[in-house]
This record gives sequence, structure tokens and C-alpha cells, in this order.
Amino acid sequence: MTQENHSCIIRVSNLKKSYGSFEAVKGISFEVQEGEIFGLLGPNGAGKSTTLEIMETLRSKTSGEVTIAGLNLDKQQDAIKQIIGVQLQTSGFYPGLKLIELIKLFGGLYNRDINPMELLAKVNLEDKAKSLYKSLSGGQKQRFSIATTLINNPKIIFLDEPTTGLDPQARRNLWELIREIRSQGTTIIITTHYMDEAEFLCDRVAIMDAGKIIALDQPGNLIDQLISSGFEKEKASKSANLEDVFIHLTGHVLREEA
Repeated sequence: MTQENHSCIIRVSNLKKSYGSFEAVKGISFEVQEGEIFGLLGPNGAGKSTTLEIMETLRSKTSGEVTIAGLNLDKQQDAIKQIIGVQLQTSGFYPGLKLIELIKLFGGLYNRDINPMELLAKVNLEDKAKSLYKSLSGGQKQRFSIATTLINNPKIIFLDEPTTGLDPQARRNLWELIREIRSQGTTIIITTHYMDEAEFLCDRVAIMDAGKIIALDQPGNLIDQLISSGFEKEKASKSANLEDVFIHLTGHVLREEA
């Protein structure tokens, strides 16, 4: 994706978040371009989830400015909520309800008339429409949680570590789903601990540590900068990794748990 053909849809300026004397986010600034997949990366405690939750309107900021699609986070939170989709963790769903019932429930919260089967088809779950949420496999639950982010036809969706705990087939299937959603014009903000995931999905990444952004660029550019600094792996790199071997031997087709 060429950045110059897209306008800024999220602008974060000197964002700070403190809990007493502890500074979780220390004056970070970045922009997200419309239609890109933007990754927030960092170790536990880096501040990435706090930053994500502030943009999602789920957590208050201490200072700084945030605008979402031209809307001011301080003054227009209700309007922002109408144009974003936030992925719930799996604990956020009623386990005893059928998927079709859950979608109708969430559609009612957004005051939208939703076609549940059409939405489930987008995430390849139409055959599970009458299944209880608690009966789904891990990969199915993650795909369903992403489906719920699309209920209000958002301009931006936020995904917080969407593939954690999934097997390789389910993980790569979810990657393709995320790319498909982006291809329809949706901007995606994602956090992940998997660097191969960020390299595959993200147009640009911001690497955070100790509440600060320490690098921001396209993944390929960051890799090239490291190599040009004289970095060498102890073990000669190969053009495939063990996960590629696993996928090649067992097949790319998604398998559901029994």
C-alpha cells in the first residue's frame, strides 16, 4: 500500500497516561493512514494496550491529543464510538447463546438492522449460526469476535492480540480474514506479540518499550536498517521457518476442533 495515496485517519500527539507516579505512556505521537494495517508492538508493560484502549475510548488519557477520523477524543467520544469496531475478548460473550442470537443482540446495541447470516459468511461461520458460542473452537471464537467488530460497518477496527493461542492453520486463516477486511477499505489497528504476524500483516509498525515509541516504519525498512547496522544472525537464516514446514505438511485448509 502506498502511504501517499491515503489520508491520516488517526492522529495521536504527545499522548500521556499516568497512574499516580507511574507513567504507562510517556508522550507518544504517531499517525495512522486511512486503509492501512498499523501494528502496535512491544513487550508486556510497554504501554501498547493502554494506548489502544485510549483510542478505543475505553480508558481516559492524562494529557495529549487524539483525533479519530477528524473527531476529537475529548469532545466527541459518542461520535467516535459510532465509527469504530472493538474486538471483545472471548469472555465478553454469553456462552449459552447461539451465534445468530449474539449478532442480533449486538445489532440492537448499535440500533442497526443486521443480517446475521451475511455477517457470519464474511468470517466463514455461516454453518455455525445456530451453534452455541461455548461450543466453538478457539479459531472460531476469534473469527466470531472479529465479526462483531463489523456490525456497525466501522471505518476503523481495533484488534488486540487476535491470534493468541491459535494453532498455525487457524492463525494464518485469521491473517487472511484481516487482510480481506482491509481490502474493503477498513483501517485496522492491531497489537501482537508475534513478529512474523506483524511482518506479514502490517503496512507500518510502531515498536513501544517502557511507554515510548522507539521505532516506527514499514517492517521491511526496519529489518533493512538493522542489517545495514552490521547485525548478523548467529544461525544462517533460511527462506522458510518451522511454521511453514508445519503448514506445508499438514495443509493450509482450516481444520476445526472436534
